[in-house]
Amino acid sequence: MPESWLELSSVCEPEAADAVAEVFGRWGRGVAIDQPVRQAPDGDGGWIDPNKNVVVKTYIPVDEEAEEKRRLLEEAAWHLGRLRHVEPLQVRVIAEEDWANSWKRFFFPHRVGKRLVIVPSWRRRAREPGDLVIRLDPGMAFGTGLHPTTRMCLALLEEHVQPGHHVFDFGCGSAILSIAAARLGAERIEALDVDAIAVEVAQENARRNKVARKIRVRKATVEPGQPVPGAPFDVVAANISAFVLKNAAPHLISAVKPGAPAMLSGILGTGAADVQATYEAAGWEHVETRVEGDWIAMVVRRP
Repeated sequence: MPESWLELSSVCEPEAADAVAEVFGRWGRGVAIDQPVRQAPDGDGGWIDPNKNVVVKTYIPVDEEAEEKRRLLEEAAWHLGRLRHVEPLQVRVIAEEDWANSWKRFFFPHRVGKRLVIVPSWRRRAREPGDLVIRLDPGMAFGTGLHPTTRMCLALLEEHVQPGHHVFDFGCGSAILSIAAARLGAERIEALDVDAIAVEVAQENARRNKVARKIRVRKATVEPGQPVPGAPFDVVAANISAFVLKNAAPHLISAVKPGAPAMLSGILGTGAADVQATYEAAGWEHVETRVEGDWIAMVVRRP
């Protein structure tokens, strides 16, 4: 890991966050979306204010390519600002250890669905009967359980994962979905991400939760004509973006068993119809769509 990073950030309206995050992800190492979170009075959980501006951040190692990447992101933020409220790029140099600790004061234990409880690795929380606890340190990988796309995926996993299942986590980020599947009784989870840092974080979180023997994390993606290792699966969870989901539609269907469901999330409302049409054209059956704020998650099933 490099000793220092450039933190590049932009304040934007919530409707522009997905577009900014997608652009930041092209040149940065991981993307974080800081949303205004209010803690519950009893300290158990919190909620996001959907009407306030958010801060989108990415990180670039200080090396010979840093200045060119900064320039590209600065230009992209300027162009996006002509369309929606996106403020000029802010840049600061931070040490690795400073970044790793500065945001932690905003991350509290919270319950998702009926049984899953996300607990930051540096906090304590009493376990209640029936709780399935996920101890998490997302580091520079996406996935704290606070974002609507992750919450919807976790709730859907509770409904679809059965003991003994084989699960495919496509775009695993922090491995929060993989660990949830393991807690729900899945026997084996294949987890992929294209970001090397996310792979490291995912592997460490799997070890932290003592489920590393069930979860295989690799730096890879779904490629045309290439079989997914470990296929066929009983369940697919893909919390990525509409663009990646659409490209993967015809390739994912061969990775699952007949009748198996795929949970697709990371979709802004305006793109949901396009994603659904793409999957139906690839042979999937649409089962249901869920909405939280501007975000969509849907379940499709292989016939």
